[in-house]
Amino acid sequence: DYHLRSWYDLAEKTGYQMTEELFLETFGMQNSQIVPLLAGEAVDEQTIAELSEWKEARYRELIAGELKLLPGAVELLKDLRANGFKTAIGTSTPKVNLEFMLEQTQAGPLFDAYVSAEDVENSKPAPDTFTKAGEKLGLTPSSCVVIEDALPGVQSGKNAGMKVIAVTSTRTAEELREVGPDLIVSGLDQLTAADFETLLEPLQAN
Repeated sequence: DYHLRSWYDLAEKTGYQMTEELFLETFGMQNSQIVPLLAGEAVDEQTIAELSEWKEARYRELIAGELKLLPGAVELLKDLRANGFKTAIGTSTPKVNLEFMLEQTQAGPLFDAYVSAEDVENSKPAPDTFTKAGEKLGLTPSSCVVIEDALPGVQSGKNAGMKVIAVTSTRTAEELREVGPDLIVSGLDQLTAADFETLLEPLQAN
């Protein structure tokens, strides 16, 4: 919701036309991909950088003191780590946003590694984000499970050769099913480490 509001605020500032449909189509992508679509025309790199910086600053302003982890997130992460899993964040957001969110939620200690927009050349749905996250954890793709709620994110995980769990927090199960996740749930509170082990067993057996 805060990302959507900050994009609408940017559209109002620039005179561009933002719609919820465009937001959902591009959710999970990097700003360098989204801004030209918002503008409806080619945009030079400097303008993209300036507009992206404004939008993300507005986003941080909106989420200050408001950001909360999804129900079940902390419990799931603790369960995974207690069962020997390593955990990483793979996000299309700039590093400054990631650091701000980790500070706001105090979730930093629950993760072993981070990949943000600056760490990869190609954004989701390209596999780079999750491939890099797996490399930082010292794991092969067949040992990794991605959790995503955005269509480009699900595609990115599949393109990286990883198992993908899709959460219906921004898209319906029907929409998510079209991009081929291995499991669809309505919330993180439905998952335990055992679900991850079940997904990985067939791949690791090979």
